Parts: sequence; C-alpha cells; structure tokens
Amino acid sequence: MSDLTFQNLDELEPLAQQVLPKTVFGYYASGSETESTLRDNRAVFSRYRLMPRMMVDVSNVDTTLTLLGRKVAYPVLIAPMAMQCMAHPDGELAVSRAAAAEGIPMVQSTMGTVGLADVRQAGVGGALMFFQLYVFKNRGFVRQLVQHAERSGYGGLMVTVDAPFLGKREADERNNFKLPDGLRLANLEGLGANLGAEAGANTDAAVHDAGEGSGVSKHFSDNIDASLTWSFVAWLRSVTSLPIFVKGILSAHDAEKGVDAGVDGIVVSNHGGRQLDTAPASLDALPAIAAAVGKRVPVLVDGGIRRGTDIIKALALGADAVLLGRPVLWGLALGGQEGVHKVLETLRKELRLSMALMGCPSLAHLNRRMVLAPWEHPSARL
Repeated sequence: MSDLTFQNLDELEPLAQQVLPKTVFGYYASGSETESTLRDNRAVFSRYRLMPRMMVDVSNVDTTLTLLGRKVAYPVLIAPMAMQCMAHPDGELAVSRAAAAEGIPMVQSTMGTVGLADVRQAGVGGALMFFQLYVFKNRGFVRQLVQHAERSGYGGLMVTVDAPFLGKREADERNNFKLPDGLRLANLEGLGANLGAEAGANTDAAVHDAGEGSGVSKHFSDNIDASLTWSFVAWLRSVTSLPIFVKGILSAHDAEKGVDAGVDGIVVSNHGGRQLDTAPASLDALPAIAAAVGKRVPVLVDGGIRRGTDIIKALALGADAVLLGRPVLWGLALGGQEGVHKVLETLRKELRLSMALMGCPSLAHLNRRMVLAPWEHPSARL
C-alpha cells in the first residue's frame, strides 16, 4: 500500500502520478485538446466567495439529504469513471465498498472493468446506486444492460448525453492508450455478437488493439449512437421503471427540454473537461440551469470538486448534490478501498467544518445569498 498521508484532495494527483503507469495516468488525468475546460472546472471555484452568517447554533451540523426517496449521508455521489481496475486490482469493488461505508451513492460506469451486478453486491447495505448508461446503436443490447441493472438492485440510471463521439484527448493519442492486458470491459461482453460481425465481433479486442491512437476512441466511434435525441427518454421509459437522470447538460434550454421529456434529474457536467474544449465550467453553467429547473427535479453538478467549500458553493448556487471524480481514482491508486475511504472522509470532514463556519446547521440553510459571484460586491450581500 502506498503512503496515504495527505491533507487535502488537491495533493493527491501528483502522488498518484508516481504510482500509475504513464498511459493510465494520462487517460485519467487528461482533458480534451487545450484542456482549458479541464483547468477552468477547478479554477472557477476560486472566483466565487462565501458570505458566512454569525451567531447561529452550529453545535450539531446535519449533512444528510434525501435523493429519490433515499437518505444520503452527505451531498456527494461518486461520479461514473471508466476502467477503475487500471488504478487498483479491486477497482470498482473497492470504490463500491467505500461508498457503502460512507453512506453515499456510487455511479457505476458502462465502461467498468467489473460487472455491474458484482459492483452492486459489493455495495449492499449502502446508499442508492446509479448505473451510468452510454447509449449504443443496438437498442437490444441497451435494453439488456438497463434491465440487468434494474434486476441487480440499482436505484437509478444516469444517461450520458454529451458523448456522441469522444473528444480529442491528445494524451491518449500520444500514449497509444489501450486497455491493459488482463482487464476487460465487463458490461460490454456480448456487444459484438449483438451488433454482428460487420460492426465488430469482439468489442474487447477493439479496445485492447489501439493501433495508432486510442482503442477506446475507436470503440466509441464504432458503437455509440450519435443520432440520440430526447425521444430516447420515452423509449427508455418503455423498458425500465428506474428513475432517469441525464448527464452532460450545460444550458438552461437543454435542462428544460430534459424536464419536458420526463427525466427525473439533471446532471450539470462537461464530462470532466474531456469532451468539447472551451465549454463552460460546470459551476458557471449551474445557476441558470437550477433556475430553469426550479426544483421540479434534482439538479446535480460535477467538475473540479476538491474541497468542502466547493460543495457549499455548488449547493448555494442551486445544486442538490455534487459528483466527485478524479480524487476517487487517485485514492484508489494509492490505497485501494482504504485510499478511497480516506478521500471521502477528508471531504466529509471539510464539508461539516465549512458548514459550521458558514453558520449552516443543515443543508437547508444554504442559499444563493451566501455566495458572491465574481461581479458582486460584498456589500450587496450584507
């Protein structure tokens, strides 16, 4: 086990870089093209300031919330992240166990290296768990995946809608990234057979055989449905009773279209800066989306979360909860389940302390007047 000594989540990435293979670290850490959106996801939090309230009883701070009728210990979900066994042999199993121990939801990726049923079983006794869905051209295979998730005990679906093609991830192309030998995309076994020989009879082989550039990119271009529209929500409703969240929304217009289409939740996200470069930081997009949705469905946000104060800013700007991404992978690489647990514990303690210092004994006390946007003067919030 690697050294798990760190004070905050910002310290984790360089530590993980020391223990991960170059190709794996590059895949996890990189963004698309110039990586300006990747950088802005983190930088945006420093542009907002917090306005605390004094003389409030914060001797007991309650971080709990209810999501889809289920109690969650604090407003953090583990974001869907592909191929976690590249970081540690226990991969998604370790993350699922750590999330269950913390009482927070995990979102399991379609591109997982452990089967979704096994991941759900590892997290039994924990909070709500989502299955993140990439939509393939073959609807029969999509139906199989979704119904397998429902039978396995997942409580919701999170459909990624911002990836009709993968963004240009130059680190992967430079490193000729491919899935390491001995690992498999466990949820996609049988996809080749469903698609037929002409479409690619062996999905795992396509991902392992990178050739020039990224094998994962080739897999997406071959199999992902780039013709996806909002009518898919109705089709998905016809094959499952699970709540449906859509992930990858950056405009109020699209959020309203999603609610009109009948989704159960919106996830404000730019895919960790890995899709359209120079797209806005998720936090900047959040207020307009939250206003457009108007509490009709939950609004979640991801991108750049590293501190308890980041969570507070996101919630004050309209989110119901946040998704935590790369720091989970860094903790996994450094210490397996224990490493992930320490990452989550660190963030949980920071959140509780920051809420107390803000004068917020519960999440319900957070509101828009407690955060200053870059163009606002402090006197406007006094």
